[in-house]
Amino acid sequence: MLFDERPKSNREDLFDRDRELGELLDNIHRPIILLTGIRRIGKTSILRVALNMVDTEYILIDGRGLKPNYGFKDLYNLLSSAFSRSGSRILELIKDVRGVKILGSGVEFSWGGRESLDLIELFDRLNSRRVIVAIDEAQYFRGPQSNIMRSLLAHSYDYNDNITFILTGSEVGLLHDFLLLDDPDSPLYGRYIHNITIGRFGRDESIEFLRRGFNEAGLEIDPWLMEKAVDLFDGIPGWLTFFGNRYVSGIRRMEDIIDMAVNMAVKELRSICRTERYRYVLKGIAEGLDSWSKIKRYIEEREKRTVSDSILSKVIRSLEDMSIISEYKFLDPVHQLAARKL
Repeated sequence: MLFDERPKSNREDLFDRDRELGELLDNIHRPIILLTGIRRIGKTSILRVALNMVDTEYILIDGRGLKPNYGFKDLYNLLSSAFSRSGSRILELIKDVRGVKILGSGVEFSWGGRESLDLIELFDRLNSRRVIVAIDEAQYFRGPQSNIMRSLLAHSYDYNDNITFILTGSEVGLLHDFLLLDDPDSPLYGRYIHNITIGRFGRDESIEFLRRGFNEAGLEIDPWLMEKAVDLFDGIPGWLTFFGNRYVSGIRRMEDIIDMAVNMAVKELRSICRTERYRYVLKGIAEGLDSWSKIKRYIEEREKRTVSDSILSKVIRSLEDMSIISEYKFLDPVHQLAARKL
């Protein structure tokens, strides 16, 4: 169903995306592939559909399972959970690796002592057959142990010809901060990584998406209302799906659906506002301030004190790295509406 808000896994449930899927499948032999794009653009759906279209074993890791400043225990727990979900063929490959303990259909990894698991040894063993390792929202691997993962990626790039890593990221700047591709001190420095950028639907695609979704649900909808939804949600599939899902569930007033979407976005923005100044920057941009100097004056008027240039630049750069804003504009129109309510 097109209006199912969960990520899609089957090709017939994924609207369009022929170009993106084709490019991913054409490059599936490469050592590392990036799928990037803003939140709700459909990266996870494209990833999952592609994994189910290839006749290859895969391991799917959700980077959001890592907390900030994660340690060895957090990292190894996340990886062992992903390997446990991968199936018996993967577990059979790694059962004799030091630090690996198979328990029924699950696996435990050791991270300390003489029996500590060496991740490079683990992936060298995986390399005995063709395997795809997919890491959703890979920017969450930034942290104290991030060089472990960078070293693993670099080693597999050079030595594990049968392993492909596919990394998705909705916070593109933070994903690049994790990989450090341009840092001479990074293990990944100088390596080619194929990037596929997932864009939003065009206007005609958005209207067709909604039309097909409502046809699937056996509902007729006023074309004017579809046009209004397309204007508001600006081709972002996740929000178009949200609109269709809520309408099919019985919520007919556009204002009510918009309020629900904005309230969700408010929670998201509040979770990233590390200080009051993040909130002021977001509110200022939402009100139309389109330059560094205008935002600085806006904040100083509210705080009644001078604002450090370096601190303000850091806040703006952080919001850009998280793919919330770009060139003093919101990348998601719902975030702009939400920022006015912060």
